[in-house]
Amino acid sequence: KELRDNDPHRFHGQGVLQAVKNVTDIIAPALKGFTLGDQLKLDTLLIKLDGTPDKSKLGANAILSVSIAGLKLLANLERKPLFLYIRDTFLPRLPLNIPRPVFNLINGGQHGSGYLDFQEFHLIPSSQLKFHQSLQLAVETVFKLKQLLKQKHLSTAVGDEGGFSPHLENNHQALNLLQQALQTSSYQLSQDIFLGLDLAANHFYQDDQYHLHDQDQPLSPSQLQTYYQELLKTYPLHYLEDPFHEEAWNTWSEFNSRLPSNTLLVGDDLLTTNPRLLKKAIQTKACNAILIKPNQIGTVSETLQTISLAKQHQFKFIVSHRSGETNDTFIADFAVGVGADYVKFGAPVRGERVVKYNRLLEIESFLLRRSS
Repeated sequence: KELRDNDPHRFHGQGVLQAVKNVTDIIAPALKGFTLGDQLKLDTLLIKLDGTPDKSKLGANAILSVSIAGLKLLANLERKPLFLYIRDTFLPRLPLNIPRPVFNLINGGQHGSGYLDFQEFHLIPSSQLKFHQSLQLAVETVFKLKQLLKQKHLSTAVGDEGGFSPHLENNHQALNLLQQALQTSSYQLSQDIFLGLDLAANHFYQDDQYHLHDQDQPLSPSQLQTYYQELLKTYPLHYLEDPFHEEAWNTWSEFNSRLPSNTLLVGDDLLTTNPRLLKKAIQTKACNAILIKPNQIGTVSETLQTISLAKQHQFKFIVSHRSGETNDTFIADFAVGVGADYVKFGAPVRGERVVKYNRLLEIESFLLRRSS
């Protein structure tokens, strides 16, 4: 539970004075004289102070900020870069690598405009590319796509996560635009680059049916599965996130059993970085990958617990941004330190996105110097 003030006369109700007050008036006094020995000790205290199952008393935003500050302090005391401290402390035998990036180039759904039902249209460079090569590929594609949009007299304004948000008629148009932009480059689809989708199906779900602008009639869960199978045949899709409603567990399991083994079926709204929900997904074989967002669960330790469970059961995991990001780079260090398979930080444009990619470049340079 992210705590907001809900005062309609101040910041449209989105103010966080109460969350800040909870840090200064409740958390700070409890930490005075506290010996910061390890992360779990700090997070256990924070969870106990809140005392609710969803952190609704103090707010996950108040709790997580202190949890992250504690982790940064411990890294500073050890005089280690944050990513290295995280690896050495929690996963000491883990090889250090830069996760494979998932770049969001077109925004739709609630994060964009027009008739795009799907929330994000992704560009995913091959795992054979180094991170700096992947970033170059993505940035060059952004310029190509912008040029293409201008030629078609479409808007080059961007959505919540930095992807272009043109007024398109349907989802196929967005996928075709990405393919056209790539055709004019030196990169090869299905070889250097793959595509992905954050479908965010909750947005177009109503009364056990799915409403898409490129379909004359609402689709049943089974019809939507067929629709996705056709997309997979038409486009080089490597990644499907939240293709069904978050309560449609049977549909998720059925679809997962029909997917090619190399396709990522990613739970975000389905799993919310929650170990209890991840256990259910493992038992029901609902998906094969999980999105990791620390502020969905509320502390660093609980995030690590979810990651540990994912690793135990060979679930791929993607450390992800949120749509209301800041210029903080914690999430980049965290992704490297825990050995994420992928990172998802939005488009390689706008400060709150670029700063995270730049941090990954710094870490990559550090690792190259260390290995030479």
